[in-house]
Amino acid sequence: MAKTFKIKKGDTVMVIAGDDKGTTGEVLQVLTKKDAVIVAGCKMAKKAIKPSEQNKEGGFSDIEMPIHISNVKKVEA
Repeated sequence: MAKTFKIKKGDTVMVIAGDDKGTTGEVLQVLTKKDAVIVAGCKMAKKAIKPSEQNKEGGFSDIEMPIHISNVKKVEA
């Protein structure tokens, strides 16, 4: 049976635990198998990008990492 969460994609949430405690952002994705969400601008990590046809230089890119759903709370807009 599929898990259901009160937090959906597009909701505004506040991080209540961890390094980004107190920051708010929009939910970009809900990962039901991991019980996690991806919040815009929170828990950023650097990812190495190999040079390719579109990106000749390569380099680094900032991406959002998942945050456990118990560490966020929904904020009424």
